[in-house]
This record gives sequence, C-alpha cells and structure tokens, in this order.
Amino acid sequence: MLHYVVAVFLMMAGFYIVIAQGNLVKKVIGINMLQTSVFLLFITMAKVDGRTAPIVTEAGGPYSNPLPHALMLTAIVVGIATTAVGLALVVRIHDAYGTIEEEDLQHLDHPEDGYMEEEW
Repeated sequence: MLHYVVAVFLMMAGFYIVIAQGNLVKKVIGINMLQTSVFLLFITMAKVDGRTAPIVTEAGGPYSNPLPHALMLTAIVVGIATTAVGLALVVRIHDAYGTIEEEDLQHLDHPEDGYMEEEW
C-alpha cells in the first residue's frame, strides 16, 4: 500500500513542478519525477505475492510475469534518452535567447504583446 502512496505523491509532485515552474530545467526534472512514478507503479503492480521469478526448475510452481519488468527497463532507457534530448534543447534555447525562463521566452518571441524592456 505504501508504494502506491509514494507513486501518487511522486506523480502529483512532478505534475505540480511541470505546471507551476517557469524554469525549463525544473520542468525536465518534473517530467522525470512523473516517469519515475509510472515506473514504480508498474513494477509494484507486476510483483505478485507468493510467486517467484520464472526460472524453470524441477519443482515448478507459480511464477510472476517478467514482461512488465522488462518493459520498465526499456522505458527507463527511453526516459534517460528523452531527458538528455530535453536538456540539450534547454542548452540550445539558452544559447539562442540567453534565458531558460518560460515567461521571458514568451516575451522575447512576441514583443508585439505590449512587453516593454523597462518592466522587466
């Protein structure tokens, strides 16, 4: 039961960071927290009490399905690659605009919206 609470907490914390923060690096961290909560949720749901790994022995017995664990290993690799691409984009945005704050980027892209340099 505790792992479900932790997964939901991580999910809501990551979602809050993505919505509330204007810094692009913090948004990437929030997305990573969301990914981690999904990994935790899938892995804990896949483990069945009283079952073992599917290793064939003479005794046999009830086994847990290894497919969810294998899928989560693949998802972790994809998540790392996605994070690397996201951080590379943040670096390129900083090089192009000189900032990684979302509000500043919107004002730099749309100066006709009444944004004046003195207000900044």
